[in-house]
Amino acid sequence: MIIFNTDLDNTMIFSYKHDIGSDKICAEIYQGREVSFVTRRTAQLLKEVNSAVTLVPTTTRTLEQYFRIDLGIGTPKYALACNGGVLLVDGVEDEQWYKESLELADDCQGELAKAEEILEHDENRSLDVRNISKLFVFTKSTQPQLTVEKLCEALDTDKMDVFYNGVKVYAVPKKLGKGIAVKRLRKKLGADMVIAAGDSEFDVPLLNAADAAIAPKDFPEFEKLKGAPIIQDTDEVFSEFVLNKVLQLYRQA
Repeated sequence: MIIFNTDLDNTMIFSYKHDIGSDKICAEIYQGREVSFVTRRTAQLLKEVNSAVTLVPTTTRTLEQYFRIDLGIGTPKYALACNGGVLLVDGVEDEQWYKESLELADDCQGELAKAEEILEHDENRSLDVRNISKLFVFTKSTQPQLTVEKLCEALDTDKMDVFYNGVKVYAVPKKLGKGIAVKRLRKKLGADMVIAAGDSEFDVPLLNAADAAIAPKDFPEFEKLKGAPIIQDTDEVFSEFVLNKVLQLYRQA
């Protein structure tokens, strides 16, 4: 079995703010607006990849946010949401997986509470503070780097990962990263090979947990990637590059 763990935003789907050309299909509607898209070629390749390997969307999105997405391949057999803390099987939450996730994060609940308190009083915060299913804490900041620095000073960084992606700020138990989730799912399914794709620092653990990692040419943290990642070497939309590489790896396996 080959598993393909893929990040979603800016890896498979792109917001309306991102130029992926005019030949595109809506992949997400929010409050009546089309907000995310895939290229038509990506839609075709997704169907081919989904037929060849076990495609597993692997996202930090909450369940509510994840269920807004339509990749055009029906309900994936497996999906990892909430930064891997939640496993969906045929679109239904796996209760045992979530229980195990809470157990992994048990010694970090005090740190998550501390992060919430700090963010509540952060003058740069621009969104309400959200504790996502006791798995991680999230908000937005007008000065995300300063907010992250404040969190790093106060939290136990041996237990917690703290970082930002754009204006979004996260405090996440190290035991609940995407990389840990990939390893857990691989063991659960007995997979022979894992391919992973991601576009941001947030995806470094995901990429490092795979046998084959695929990243864009403007990936911000190349030095943190292990092994020999496959780096985009064309000007095609990243999702198309990724899916073509997955098919190539599948044929070589």
